[in-house]
Amino acid sequence: MAVAEANKIFERSSIRGGEFLIKETQASQIFIPEEFNEEQQMIAATCREFLAKEIWPRLDEIDHAKSPELIASLMDKAGELGLLGTAVPEEYGGFGMNFNTSMLVAEATGAGNSFSVALSAHTGIGTLPILYYGNEEQKSKYLPKLASGEWKAAYCLTEPDSGSDANSAKTKARLSGDGLHYIVNGQKMWITNGGFADVFIVFAKVEENGQTDKNLTAFIIDKTSGGITMNEPEHKMGIKGSDTRQIFFNDCEVPVENMLSERGNGFKIAVNILNIGRIKLAAAALGGAKKVAEQAINYANERKQFGTSIANFGAIKHKIAEMAVGMYATESAAYRVGQNIDDLITAFQAKGMSDSEAKLKALEELAIECAIMKVHGSEVLDFVVDEGVQIYGGMGFSADAPMDRAYRDSRINRIFEGTNEINRMLVVDMLLKRAMKGQLDLMGPAAAVGKEIMSIPDFGADEEETLFAKEKKVIRNLKKAVLMVAGAAVQKFMMKLSEEQEIIMSLADMVIEIYVAESVLLRVEKRIGLLGEERNALQKDLALVYLNRSVEKVNSAGRAAITSFAESDELNVMLMGLKRFTKIEPSNLKNARRRIADELIAKNNYTF
Repeated sequence: MAVAEANKIFERSSIRGGEFLIKETQASQIFIPEEFNEEQQMIAATCREFLAKEIWPRLDEIDHAKSPELIASLMDKAGELGLLGTAVPEEYGGFGMNFNTSMLVAEATGAGNSFSVALSAHTGIGTLPILYYGNEEQKSKYLPKLASGEWKAAYCLTEPDSGSDANSAKTKARLSGDGLHYIVNGQKMWITNGGFADVFIVFAKVEENGQTDKNLTAFIIDKTSGGITMNEPEHKMGIKGSDTRQIFFNDCEVPVENMLSERGNGFKIAVNILNIGRIKLAAAALGGAKKVAEQAINYANERKQFGTSIANFGAIKHKIAEMAVGMYATESAAYRVGQNIDDLITAFQAKGMSDSEAKLKALEELAIECAIMKVHGSEVLDFVVDEGVQIYGGMGFSADAPMDRAYRDSRINRIFEGTNEINRMLVVDMLLKRAMKGQLDLMGPAAAVGKEIMSIPDFGADEEETLFAKEKKVIRNLKKAVLMVAGAAVQKFMMKLSEEQEIIMSLADMVIEIYVAESVLLRVEKRIGLLGEERNALQKDLALVYLNRSVEKVNSAGRAAITSFAESDELNVMLMGLKRFTKIEPSNLKNARRRIADELIAKNNYTF
């Protein structure tokens, strides 16, 4: 690719993570799901057909299986269809799909309950460390068999005393006397696919001359290495069919050539692989949410009370519409991030980086957005499932109806890939660190907002009447709100802001809502450009309902943060500023929700 073309792609993409807060994105710059081509749609259809044929009829059997053979056999079938090698390059037996297509696959398989967990663990955190960090010999040995499903993978990071603080792990690796092996000793827990995995990605600290490394090192350990034992499967609240175990390594001999990357690089590997896991989890959660919404809509149409379907009641329509609004928002933002990652990969490759280097650099650059989407996607799924239970009423609480499993299985997603609390703190931490390094100019715009709140408000009398002009001004003002609060919090606490977790969580909520609300608006704007306004009336309703919801959330989170540290005149000024920056013209959201719900009820499915 010519450098000029690479620069165009680089310019089109969100070049720096978090830049959306200070830079206005144009609709033409984002990817929308409607742009997936026929081949990509066919791949997604294959995934859904696989779930319909192999997984959904056997959900009870999967959950109550006494051994891991059933899940392993289903993984074999997925491997035969190529579903395990979507992200693996063709030279290693995969399909070499781009990142956004692999996101679509994650969504399409996300409604598979326990099976989806096994699949994503294998294709994501189990396979990608070798793909991105392995040398040529490691890739050639492992990737073809992982892509085909002949070998299954598990990822061993968490320990009893190291969860969110992964680098505090106690598993040790020492070099054997002959220098040919590392001897690994330690305990890992919550290991998905542990009972049937052939390959383990294991993180340990190298011990040498009585000294233990500060940082983790990653190893590829084969099941046949010896010294590997495990407990029986864990008894879990949900995802009961997912084989989750404690794994013990007792003088496990690992060939020195099975060190992944270089010594001490394990923590970096873990962090970067988690970035991928986070954005893919958002897509999978979306797929799960769509399935639950379909079931809830079907039931609302079938269930009769007071002589009519409950779908005709306004309270049920409200629930169905709110479910749809949340899912549409997650979808809009998730594929925006996915395409930005693809664009950066292409640009970095054109600038001379290898394939693996370009992918890792792109994911590292957009780690903020990956964390945003993990939080949003998992919480939308939880909301949709909770409302699904409510729509089912008494049957929602029955283990014989589908909401029981959906409700229990959804809950883990707010813990997977770093808890949502950790991810919220990461969003703000990464933003501020990039600002301090001069990579992201947040303080300049924050200072400008500080001056603006002391000036006469701009009432927008001369505002140009273009599509979504008023709504875009709302988005710009929401960005000013978070810059105002974050700037004041940094000035107040300086380096001790990290100790004020409640404030950080509120700031993160503001940032998340702004990114997602902007994504929905840009998606609908681009759709209107492609298909016309008349064919996007309901999509406009979706965008405007979500925007109004976001304004309320930003106001609430901003107020919680401000009142946590500001006093006296500063408090009053900031609250006035927050009020100014969280204004939106009132509209009849009830009617908008009813229009959305009526469409889905008439189609008896989620159709957006």
